[in-house]
Amino acid sequence: MSTHPTPTPEQTAASVAAASFAALVDKLDYLCPSDIEQVGLAYRFADQAHLGQMRKNGDPYITHPIAVAQICTEWKLDAQALAAALMHDAMEDCGVTKQELVERFGVPVAELVDGLTKLDKLEFDSREENQAESFRKMLLAMARDVRVILIKLADRTHNMRTMGDMPRSKWGRISSETLDIYAPIAHRLGLNHSYRELQELAFKHLHPWRYQALHKALERSRHRRKDLIERVRAEVENAFGQHSMPVRIIGREKTLYSIYRKMDLKHLSFAQVTDIYGFRIVLDSLTECYTALGVLHQLYKPLPGKFRDYIAIPKMNGYQSLHTTLVGPFGTNIEFQLRTPAMDVVAESGVAAHWLYKAIDPHSQAAERLNTQWLQSLLDIQHETRDAAEFWDHVKIDLFPDAVYVFAPKSKIMSMPRGATVVDFAYAIHSDVGHRAIGAKINGEQVALRTELTNGDVVEIVTSPHAKPNPSWLGFVRTGKARSKIRHHLKTLAQQESMELGERLLRQALRSEGIATLPEASEQALWDKLLRFTGNKTLDELLTDIGLGKRIASMVGKKLASLLGESGQRPDLLLISQERYGGAPDQLSQGVVTLDGSEGASVQYASCCHPIPGDRIVGYLGRGGEGLVVHTDDCPTGKKLLHRDSERFLDVEWSEAPVRLFESAVLVTIENGKGVLAKVASAFAAAEADINHIHMNEDALHSAADLHFLIAVRDRVHLAHVLRALKRTPSVVRAHRVHPTPKPR
Repeated sequence: MSTHPTPTPEQTAASVAAASFAALVDKLDYLCPSDIEQVGLAYRFADQAHLGQMRKNGDPYITHPIAVAQICTEWKLDAQALAAALMHDAMEDCGVTKQELVERFGVPVAELVDGLTKLDKLEFDSREENQAESFRKMLLAMARDVRVILIKLADRTHNMRTMGDMPRSKWGRISSETLDIYAPIAHRLGLNHSYRELQELAFKHLHPWRYQALHKALERSRHRRKDLIERVRAEVENAFGQHSMPVRIIGREKTLYSIYRKMDLKHLSFAQVTDIYGFRIVLDSLTECYTALGVLHQLYKPLPGKFRDYIAIPKMNGYQSLHTTLVGPFGTNIEFQLRTPAMDVVAESGVAAHWLYKAIDPHSQAAERLNTQWLQSLLDIQHETRDAAEFWDHVKIDLFPDAVYVFAPKSKIMSMPRGATVVDFAYAIHSDVGHRAIGAKINGEQVALRTELTNGDVVEIVTSPHAKPNPSWLGFVRTGKARSKIRHHLKTLAQQESMELGERLLRQALRSEGIATLPEASEQALWDKLLRFTGNKTLDELLTDIGLGKRIASMVGKKLASLLGESGQRPDLLLISQERYGGAPDQLSQGVVTLDGSEGASVQYASCCHPIPGDRIVGYLGRGGEGLVVHTDDCPTGKKLLHRDSERFLDVEWSEAPVRLFESAVLVTIENGKGVLAKVASAFAAAEADINHIHMNEDALHSAADLHFLIAVRDRVHLAHVLRALKRTPSVVRAHRVHPTPKPR
C-alpha cells in the first residue's frame, strides 16, 4: 500500500499561490499573448520578492497582489496596470528599487508602482493637516495617471474583504477612512460597483451589530416580497414583449448601508423605507430608452417629482440613465433605471470604462467622452492653494455634489452643486468672469450675487472691467473652484501691496546708507548674493517679506550697501547725513514712509489708538506677517512695543492729501430723553462724519448714558469740527475723542 508524503508548508504555500495565479490567468482573455506574458513575468518577480511572507490568515502574501490584479481585470485594465498591481508592495516591503523595475518592466510600470508605494505610505489619521496633505498627494497621483488610484481602490477593496483577519482594534480606523476617502473617490470616478461594495464592507466592520440587524430584516423582507418582485418582473417583460422590444432586466436591491443612511437621516424605521427594490433595464438604443419609459408609465403610475433624465444631462462623473419611480402592485414604490449597454458600462465602471471600451473595441472613442472636469478642477485648485487644510476643505465641498442644472444665455447646460450661487456660476464659466462680476440676471430678472441657483434657471452674469472679488463672497460660495479662485486673487492682491511697501522701505533703508537708488534687476549676481544672505528664493519674495515685517529693511539695506561697496560703489556722505541723522539723535532713521490711506492690506491702522491724519504717528513692522502697523506716538501699546522691539520701528508721516476717511473713537455723554439718539446722529451727519459703529453701556436707561461711537473723519481738523457740533447739540453733556489708557501694572 503506497502512501503520499505530507506536503511541506512551503509546498502548500506554492500550490495556493499557483492556484490563485491560474484563476487570474483565466480572466486575461482580453489581452494579447505578449501582454499575458508580461503579466506572468510580473507575477514571478513579485512571487520571488515576497517569498516567505505570509498574510494574517496564513496564506502566502503573494495571494493579496494576485487578488488585487483580479479586481483590476474586472475593469479590463491593461498589462502595465496588472503588472503594477502584482508588484505594488514590492518596493516598500521587499527592498526592490525603482531602477530595477525600470530595467525589467519599463518606465510606465515603474512609475505606477512608485506612485502606489507613495500612496501606501500615506497615513490618514484624525489630524486634519496630515489627512489633507496625504489626500493632496493622492489626488495629484490620480491626476497624473488614473490607473494609480484604480489599483489603489482595488487594493483597498481586497483589504476590506479580508478585514476579518485583522485585529479588531484596526477595524474602526480603516473603515472610517474607507467611508470618508476611498468610497467618495470611487463614486466620483463613476466606479459604482466598487463604491457600493466599499460602503457595505466599511459599514459591516464599523457597526457590526447594526449591520447584522439590518441584514436579518432585509432577509425577512426578501422572503415576504419575493412573489411581488417576480410578479413585477413578469408584468414588465410581458409589457415589453407586446411592443416587440428586446430588453435585459436586472433586479436591483438597495445596499444595507444606503438603507441605514436613509433611516438615520430621515429618522425612519426599516418598515418605512419603501424603495428597497428596483430594476435596471438595458435597451439597445437611446431612442428605445425613451420609448421604454412610455411603456412603463402606461403599465404603472409614476410617482410625481421622481423622474430624472441623466441621459440628456449626465452627472458630473459621466453617469447616464433615465430614472423613474413607479407605484407597483400593493402600492409598493419601485425605481426603474433605463440605459443602453454603453451607458451601463460607464454607470458601473466610470473612468475604468476607458479600458473596458478598448478591450471591446480598440478604436472606440466613447471613453474619450467620459467626464474629466472634476480631475481638472482639482488640479486648478491644487495650483492655487498652497495650504493643505484649505485644499482639503475645497475638495470635501466637491466630493458629494447634489447637482442642479442651469443654462448659460446661449443655452449651454451647466451642472452645479446644490446650493451654488450666482458667483459659483460665474467662476464655473471662467475665472475672469468671476473676478469681474458685479451683478446677474436669472430668467431676465435682476438678482443679487449671493442668490442660490435652482434647476432650469437661465443665468446671465453682468461684469465690469474695474470690478474685483469681494472677501464677503467667501461667506456664501459653494464650489471649491470659486472659493480657491477668490482666495488666490485676494492673496495675490495683498502680496502685491506688501511687495510695493517692501520696495519703498528697502529703498529708504539704502538711502540711509548713502546710496540713492536700488540696483537694477539685471544685476543678477548682486541680488543672488543678497538672497543667499536673507534665505529668500526670489527678489519678489524678499520685498514681500520686508513689507510684511518678516525682514527688517535696515538690516537688508546694510547688507546690500556692503555688497555694493564690494563692487566699487561708494556711499554719498551728504545723503547719509540727511537721511540717517535727520531724526532723533539717539535713533538711526530708515527714511520716512509717507501714508495717504491707499496702501491696502500692507498697512494697518491700529485699533487700540485709531490714528488719523494730524496725529503724530510711528510705524511698527509686526512679526506675524501683518505688515506695517501704525500707532499714535503716545499709544501705550505702541510704547510697550517700542520698549521691547525698538529695531522694528520706523518713521512714518502723513501725506499732505490723504485719499480716504479714517476711523476715530468718540465718547458722547447724553441726558436721556425722547429722540436724543436721533439728534446725535443728525449732528454727525451735519458735520459730514459717518457712523461705523455704536455701542451703549448697560446704564443706557438711566438719566445719563455714555454712547461709544466709531466714526469716519478726514483728519484732526474735521474731528474737532464734529466734536464742536456735538457739544452744541441739546441733551449732549460731553463729547470727546477716546484715547487709549495704559493698563495698570
